[in-house]
Order: sequence, then structure tokens, then C-alpha cells
Amino acid sequence: MIAANNVTLQFGKQPLFEDVSIKFTEGNCYGLIGANGAGKSTFLKVLSGEIEPTKGDVTMPGKQRLAVLKQNQYEYDDYAAIQTVMMGHTRLYDIMQKKEVLYNKGADMTDADGILLGELEAEFAELDGWNAESDAATLLNNLGVTDEFQYKLMGELEAAQKVKVLLAQALFGNPDVLLLDEPTNHLDLAAISWLENFLSGFENTVIVVSHDRHFLNHVCTHIADVDYRKIKLYVGNYDFWVESSQLALKQARDINAKNEAKAKEMEEFIRRFSANASKSKQATSRKKLLEKLTFEDIKPSSRKYPFVDFKPVRDIGNDLLIVEGLGLSANGEVVLRNFDLTFNPGEKIAFVGTNQVVKTALFRALLGETTPDEGNFKWGITTSQAYFPRDNAEYFEDVDLNLVDWMRQFSVNKDEQFVRGFLGRMLFTGEESLKKASVLSGGERVRCMLSRMMLSGSNVLILDEPTNHLDLESITSLNNSLINTTCSVLFTSQDRQFVSTVANRIIEITPKGIIDRMMTYDEYLDNPEIQALRTEMYAE
Repeated sequence: MIAANNVTLQFGKQPLFEDVSIKFTEGNCYGLIGANGAGKSTFLKVLSGEIEPTKGDVTMPGKQRLAVLKQNQYEYDDYAAIQTVMMGHTRLYDIMQKKEVLYNKGADMTDADGILLGELEAEFAELDGWNAESDAATLLNNLGVTDEFQYKLMGELEAAQKVKVLLAQALFGNPDVLLLDEPTNHLDLAAISWLENFLSGFENTVIVVSHDRHFLNHVCTHIADVDYRKIKLYVGNYDFWVESSQLALKQARDINAKNEAKAKEMEEFIRRFSANASKSKQATSRKKLLEKLTFEDIKPSSRKYPFVDFKPVRDIGNDLLIVEGLGLSANGEVVLRNFDLTFNPGEKIAFVGTNQVVKTALFRALLGETTPDEGNFKWGITTSQAYFPRDNAEYFEDVDLNLVDWMRQFSVNKDEQFVRGFLGRMLFTGEESLKKASVLSGGERVRCMLSRMMLSGSNVLILDEPTNHLDLESITSLNNSLINTTCSVLFTSQDRQFVSTVANRIIEITPKGIIDRMMTYDEYLDNPEIQALRTEMYAE
């Protein structure tokens, strides 16, 4: 259990939180949600003690242990992966280090050293230290960091593997309170599925910030909504919060509408009969009732949904894309061999699999950015492609343009009012449209890249991890637009709900070949024959 008691956090003149009191109890998983900038990650830092509140305090029973998902991938570069995981239990790791120092003394060990060693051994056993290394290895294997990487230094691992190691570190040793800030970022779908199941069975307290709606629905027992410097608690998962918050808003509006009609009726009665002697008492009585009539204080939500809408300017023909015998390399290593594909109009293909590099390499090759090692491909003459790259830095870094001029580069209509209007629909209003492109946040960059795609009017969309850095509202808008668009789509995403609702064809690139099925992702995962085939394809 952990609780915030009358917490206020202020930076400058405006408080980020104001008199927040909330208790997170054992056995529950709390999804902390809110608009970008609402302070979700900051609140986790207040709970962990990394940031001191301006007023109020955070309390947790003294003997309970708190674990936090670390964000700095370079902090443990000089330590082995499995060692990094065990460092998540600070006291246990400290005991292990002290034991090693004492045992290395050998014949120089004193009586006091022996007594201390005995005490350390007792506490080590009490903390289940004899199983620590095997438990750490199990966590890593479940997340996809196999034995061959577990004793390598963190500095030798790829970024995606480091993320998994740091997640395993937070989960290690059954902490009493677990704080997770975007734990699904950079995880493949298999690792996310394992994490969902792990947290669903976790018996202690979990507080998680995530933009993955399927994940929140699967693991959360409660939703903590950050809005207007307050945090309001709802029982249920994310979908339940969406329904219940909309219902509460509708009820408040209905009450206000009824009270407004009643007030007008009373005002009319008072106006007509206040001067009438026989009705004056009734008029006075209704005036008192009118003064007592209250209206619900309805604040518009701070959440905003961008307007994402992909409309092709030209219908697509029957010949879309044919790929024959394609072979690709990335970073000096062969990542794809003998790949064939016939892409048909109306298809929305999700590329899945644990190796993100091969999917990015495939997209770049199909767009002509790189040259395949072998094979060929041909786009239909009526097709036009718009691309969302996973790494968009080249479009923004060292670019000395404001957003209006940046967007104007990609618009047929160069009129400033048109461009400003388009930016406004993507939540860049007023002075925000004059910000320099080089200083945009990750989420703002993504909205700009989506705008660029919309302005192109293309009939084929290729998207490489488009939900990264987006808030829940922007993900929902993008998700709905891809469901409704008449464009054909090639994409990859680690957002389970996004893949499940958009794709009508699944192509999984495995270490031993390709699995290609015309079905939704949920159907794909629920098919026992396909799952048996997947197990075979990933077996070492």
C-alpha cells in the first residue's frame, strides 16, 4: 500500500497537482491516465521519492519494498544483464556483495567477520537469495532475453534488450509496490502478452502509466484519472472508465438541463405573480427555491483528440504490389531471404514478429530508400505511397522552420490560413503553430508526420510504429482513421488493440520463415494450429 496525502506540487506559479489525496491498496493494479503534460510520470516520481512535493507527503508501511522501472538505459552498462536484474532488490544485492567481500578474506576473516557473515547468511536465506539468480534468469527468458545474452554486459546489448532487462529488474523479488512508467514501450507483442499475464496474477500494488489500451484493459482493476490538477479514482479497467466517465458527464448535463428548465419556469412565475397579492406568497416561495437550485460544475476535459483522416485523391487500381524473392540485409547482417508478397487493394497488413529491424528494413526497401540484396518488387502505376518512419529525426533536427512553414513544404495549397487550419485540427493552435520544428516533443513530431501523410493524398499508407510517443486520445484518433480509410495499409505496431482492430491480414516474420494469414490478429492468436506453427518457428 502507498498513499499520497494532500500532495501539492508546484513549478513556478502554476501547481501541477493541488491537494491530491489518494490511496493505492494491495492486490490492485491502477492505470494512471491523463492528457500529455497532465503530470502522470511526475506523479510516479513523487510516489517514488525522486521528487519532493511542495506540500503534503507520501506514506508507505516501513517494511514494504518499492520497485521502479528505470528509464536510463546506460546506467548499468558495466554490469551483466542478470546482475542488473538482481540489483532491483537493493537489500538482497547489498547482502550478496558483503558476503563476497567476507568470503574473499579467507584465513584473514575475524570472529566479528564470522558473526556478521552468519547474520548475512540468515537474512540472505530469508530473502530467498539462493533462488535469486535462477529467478532473474526466468524473468529474462520470459521477456525474450535468452541465456546467451544474460551474462553479457548491458553495454553490449541492443536497446530493446536493455529495456527488457530493466523491466525484469523492476519485477524481480516480488516488490510490495511496483511503479511502471510506459512498461510496454519497445516491447514486442509476445513480451507484452507475458507482462499482461504476470501483472494480472501479481498480488501486491501496481501503479502503471501506459498508452496501450489493450494492456490497461487486461491488467487494471482501477483507473486513476489525472485532470485539472486532481486525481479521480474509478473502479474498473480503461474501457469501463471511458464508459463511466461519459455516463457521468451525460448525467451532469441532463441534471443541468432539467434545472435550467425549472429555473426558467420559476422565473416566469415570479415575474408574472410577484405583484399579485393572492399569488405573492407562492412567488416568494419559488424565489427561495430558485436561490437553492444548484447546477453541476461541468469542466470541459483537458483531453483533446486530433482530427486524423486519410483520404486518397485517386482510386487505387487492381495491381497494387508484387514482391518476388526479396532478400535484405541490415547492419551488415542478413535479415530476410526469399520473401514473396502479393498486396491487394483493400488489404491492411500488420507485420508482426520479434525482430523490429527486419520490418523497418522491408518498408525502406519497398519505398526505394535502400537496395535489396536480391529479388525485385513492382508497385502498380495507380499507387502512391505515404510513409511514417519509426525514426523521424531527420525531418526535424537542424530544421530552422516554424510549424507553418514546415507543413507548407508538404501541402499543395500553400495558403497560410489553410495550413494554420490544418495544424489546428492536429492540435497546434494559436502560437503553437509558430513553434520551431526543431524543438517539438516526440508526440508533436508524430502528429506532424501524420499530417504530412494526410496532405499527400496517397492511396497506400506504410506506417512503422506510428503509436510510439502518442497519448491515448491521439492513438484512438489514428486507430479509428485507419479502420475507416479506403487506403490500403502496411504497418507494424506493438499496440495490441491497434493491430487487432485495423489489420485484416497478418504476416509474421519468424527466424525460420514467414506465416501469412488472411484474418484479424485476435483470430490469428486464437488459432491453435497457427500457435503450434509459431512455436515451431521460434524453437531454437
